[in-house]
Amino acid sequence: MEPSRREFVKWLSAGGISVSLSHLASAAGVPFAAHETLPGRGKFNPATKGTGRVDGVAKVTGAKLYASDFRANDLPGWPQTTSHAILVRANDATHVYTGMDLARLKGALKPSVVVSADDLARIGTQVPEFYAGDLFCPPGKTPLYLGQPVALLIFEKFDAFDQARLALRDGTFVKFGEETGPVIAPDYGSYRFTRVAGPSHEKPDVYSPIQAGWVTPKKVQNAALPVWSPLAKEMPPDYVKAAKYGEQIRAELAADDASLLVLDREFETQSVDPMFLEPECGLAWYTGKGGNLELVLGVQSPYEAAESLAFLMAKARAPYKPGHINAQFGHVGGGFGGRDHTPFILYVALAAICFPGKPVRLAHDRYQQFQGGIKRHPIKMRSRIGVDRATGIIKAFAADHVLDGGGLANFSANVATVAATAAIGIYDIPKVDVTTVVVHSRGVTAGSMRGYGALQTLTAIETLIDEAAGELKLDPIEFRRRNALKQNGRTMTGNPYIVSVRTPEILDKLEKHPIWQQRAQFKQSASDRLVGTGVACVTKDYGAGADCSLGRVELGADGKIAIFCDHVEMGNGIGTALANRVANHVGAIADEVSIARVDGYEALGLVTSGDPYTMDQKTQDAAQRNPRWVPRISSATSASVGAHVGTHSSAEAARIIFRFGLWPAALELWRIPKTDPRATQWASAAWQNGQLVMPGLEPLALPVLAATAHARGFITGAIAHSFSRWAWSRARFPLFGEQHRAEIDALAIRRGNGKFERINRTSVTFPPTNNNRIGTAYTSMCGALVRVEIERATGSLRIAKAYSVLECGTALVPEVVMGQTQGGFAMGVGYALLETLPPFEGGPGNGEWNLGRYLVARGSDLPLRDLEIEMLKALTPDEPPKGMAEVVMVPIVPALINAIHDATGHRFRALPVTSNLLKGVLA
Repeated sequence: MEPSRREFVKWLSAGGISVSLSHLASAAGVPFAAHETLPGRGKFNPATKGTGRVDGVAKVTGAKLYASDFRANDLPGWPQTTSHAILVRANDATHVYTGMDLARLKGALKPSVVVSADDLARIGTQVPEFYAGDLFCPPGKTPLYLGQPVALLIFEKFDAFDQARLALRDGTFVKFGEETGPVIAPDYGSYRFTRVAGPSHEKPDVYSPIQAGWVTPKKVQNAALPVWSPLAKEMPPDYVKAAKYGEQIRAELAADDASLLVLDREFETQSVDPMFLEPECGLAWYTGKGGNLELVLGVQSPYEAAESLAFLMAKARAPYKPGHINAQFGHVGGGFGGRDHTPFILYVALAAICFPGKPVRLAHDRYQQFQGGIKRHPIKMRSRIGVDRATGIIKAFAADHVLDGGGLANFSANVATVAATAAIGIYDIPKVDVTTVVVHSRGVTAGSMRGYGALQTLTAIETLIDEAAGELKLDPIEFRRRNALKQNGRTMTGNPYIVSVRTPEILDKLEKHPIWQQRAQFKQSASDRLVGTGVACVTKDYGAGADCSLGRVELGADGKIAIFCDHVEMGNGIGTALANRVANHVGAIADEVSIARVDGYEALGLVTSGDPYTMDQKTQDAAQRNPRWVPRISSATSASVGAHVGTHSSAEAARIIFRFGLWPAALELWRIPKTDPRATQWASAAWQNGQLVMPGLEPLALPVLAATAHARGFITGAIAHSFSRWAWSRARFPLFGEQHRAEIDALAIRRGNGKFERINRTSVTFPPTNNNRIGTAYTSMCGALVRVEIERATGSLRIAKAYSVLECGTALVPEVVMGQTQGGFAMGVGYALLETLPPFEGGPGNGEWNLGRYLVARGSDLPLRDLEIEMLKALTPDEPPKGMAEVVMVPIVPALINAIHDATGHRFRALPVTSNLLKGVLA
């Protein structure tokens, strides 16, 4: 199993730079990859019994897994000493940057190298399009945003670095001149989503985004925000049509109609930090003069990181241009989206390029992470809802969202569209019009974060729904039930969900729970405190519409199993989920699970081109004639796609090993000829305690089957690639005289102990490009109840009881699902009640923020013994796993806001609701 999977693989090439994503080829001793390979069945590990986490022992015993764990002397072949770098950032974005006053860093504190904008021009770097903007603010310009880097300081000795780091914290080293005001830059994206349903559920929509495509206005005036009116000059015809229907919906909501309850409300959410445990960190070593650039990184998007690094250096001048880049990826100490497409990696590479021959470590402390790390988007929302007073049925909804994207575009446009398409939550509303725009500001860059825009807009709709129920004197759960979208109903973009919709079950669970049933009793019995109960029910998409995964499974002659996967372990238990899903097909927990691996799949020979989000069907049809072409090779990891996407290719590879390796081996051992009807009944076989069982036949142990498969040259290893655009790619592959169809688009197999060979597909179906018009197709549901107690005198709030009920298809690791739900609850509490970052000069961009000022939920803020979690069973034994890590956070926030209203009678319309605010309304 070892030699082929330890080879270098060159997948990328940019400007003559080859790129590999593996361990050091010349390393002697323990390679980096060995640190990142999780022990499995053969080691002391709870997974031996099929429960627990395969990474559990390694993590709790302090094994080196994370990028921050490594120094140069941990890596075979590297020099023994590590140098250190600091990013110096601007704490002002309204004055011209004039330079740095480093004179106070005298003697031993003087940096060995200072890298600034002038150096980048001299080196010849280029910024990847996704990170467009100056990597360093040049002197004479106003910083684009607070926290924009102005220089990189490199120190050869740790003591000098450590003392300089503390000295630089006072924020006076960066100098500014003339006041200019903040830089004005174009918005990052603006969209309008309008739907008018047909006269009945069976009839087609009159207008919807999936029919007409997504539209955006053309700005024709010098205004800060888009002009949404369809009467504005020079608007594109497709936009005018959408706006016409949208304005009709708004006119109906504005009309004086006594039969319609119309609520017009504003809601505002704040900027927060992902607060992952391990601040961003990287280690790099450039051997110099066109040699190797070696890196150790911790990111959610390994393949994108490698592409970006290659692009950064593709046009660099000698001697700064490396001939080869080798990126190695560690576990991530929490991500929550904040390590997806992070620009931090670019500065790690620059540190090494500018200090050749010396390994350099760039690591944020918590001050620096607050100042430069990606944040959640604050959103200002105005929502209007119209409800028929007689029936309690929602007739129309309109909303306008303004998101603050901060200094760089990052994923702002995507977050804005996800927020907009989530705006009506679980509800079936026939007329919807939502506009959204995400603007540039001088704030710290906002990007991907757990909940990804939907958290903000679902909080707004769930509090609005509660208010509407109160106005109509309807039970809040009954009001939700009347309006909940049913299976095969259409979302606000006009498409149905293609997964199960279990909202009715969840609402029933919420309604029957003692927290809800006893709410009046507890409210009346309180004397020295106010008691309130809140409810919320949400649906949250998972997947991005261009998700893919790479998986490799190998079976040794002794029955040992190894798994490779390109998705990242970031606290989401992906390694254990992989092991369990593969075990369903091959009968045992793997002996090795190697994640964040984007090497080891070279036998597939994959190529890609174009943008999977924007390409048209004609382009895709032409490209797929190449049997090695896929729309995308590897995508970023998020916790919500780990189970559904991250494990998919490995599961399909394992399925092929069973079907064409272990099954024919079993037939031979059972002496069942191919002509026997039982020879095609592989679906009837099952694994029990590591043995393959079939009614009336002798159980067969996995090692015996594996030995036979190896001896006969059956399939003992498979590599697969899969792609999802709200449906999986499907292809046929010629295997042992038949055309095997699978939900993959590329395959390589190993026979016996041979080398991997690519099997060219004979046909392929990629999801149609029109699926890019879908807002959400994969979704999971979660409901929450909370009972709060508020002290009248102080405003202090305690969560007395809480209940969360969710569905996630087949739970690959139920214990991880429970853990994610507990963590999501804690993050929801922090977002609703505690966490906030001021947007500009007083915010994290000034470099003065740490956990002394920023409050996160602690054990004392949580109902540690009074949180009940219920996970609905899968509808069928073969229901695919659903992403659930984001949805479990979302309903906690509006449930708390609704509970506070129930207790106090005051409805808060901005987050967070702190104890000081509560004290103010109770005074």
